[in-house]
Amino acid sequence: MSDELDFAGKVAIVTGGCRGIGRGIASRFLEAGADVVVCCRHEPDTLPTAGERAAAFIAADVRDADEIDAVVQFTLERFGRIDVLVNNAGGSPPADTATASPKFSRAIIELNLVAPLLFAQKVHAVMRDQDDGGTIVNIASVSGVRPSPTTAAYGAAKAGLLNLTETLAVEFAPKVRVNAVTVGLVVTEQAHLFYGDDEGIAAVGATVPLGRMAQPSDVADVCLFLASPLARYVSGANVLVHGGGERPAYQNAAKNTERASLDNK
Repeated sequence: MSDELDFAGKVAIVTGGCRGIGRGIASRFLEAGADVVVCCRHEPDTLPTAGERAAAFIAADVRDADEIDAVVQFTLERFGRIDVLVNNAGGSPPADTATASPKFSRAIIELNLVAPLLFAQKVHAVMRDQDDGGTIVNIASVSGVRPSPTTAAYGAAKAGLLNLTETLAVEFAPKVRVNAVTVGLVVTEQAHLFYGDDEGIAAVGATVPLGRMAQPSDVADVCLFLASPLARYVSGANVLVHGGGERPAYQNAAKNTERASLDNK
């Protein structure tokens, strides 16, 4: 491992780091030598590990400012500094936009937009006083850069997160760099709920230009890069980690029309 990717002596907080993408990110930072704190609402059966090293855990609902304070204080008391924050906690169940309740929509926006802002404010107060500052990585989604049917509040919040990233990169400079990672389709523990069995996951992956859905490690490696000195002049950026995106729908429609025409000859 190059020195630029050696995080020994560094401390990272990964919100929602107990499963899925967040767990992959936490594990990757542990592998790189960092001390890692993960926060989730409920303690998992197992914590992210790398060899014999495991992440530290504290229960927290990131929508609650007092609980964010508790995560920050826990980290400082345990490790004495905060070098990296990965705002990963987020998500949304599907809901009909026309009938979604105000309470539901507010909760989704608080989780996916307000919480990252509050967490960034809290860690900035620490990082700005450190000699080498710190870095913040916000986990965004392709739902924030394209239509997001049945997850309208989520898509709008993730779109806002991208603007927040650019704004904080200006306001927090030069001590704190802030970037976003816009994530596409990822295979996680809950993938089968959305895409069906392994055959369904493979079929969905085949629609991605790179031929597969992402693994959490694909996202984690980009986060590690953005938090490292290799990205020392990168701030306010949005890195697309979506395997090339989605093929235009008209191409599939045209192919299907052409195929039907040939079949009828």
